[in-house]
Amino acid sequence: MAVTKRANIKPGIRVAIVLKKDQRSGKLTEGIVKDILTNSTTHPHGIKVRLTSGEVGRVKEILNL
Repeated sequence: MAVTKRANIKPGIRVAIVLKKDQRSGKLTEGIVKDILTNSTTHPHGIKVRLTSGEVGRVKEILNL
């Protein structure tokens, strides 16, 4: 599933995101999507989300549905 399409990301799914501070290293952070912050239908770097932990980043992997 494409992580660049907003329609594929739903609150409650488990994802791996890259935080702003980790963009250079590419370190991923796992969590559950709370809010979708990207308004456009697609974004080339991944859809920006807020996790239930409060962390904000761009989705790089969808871990389960």
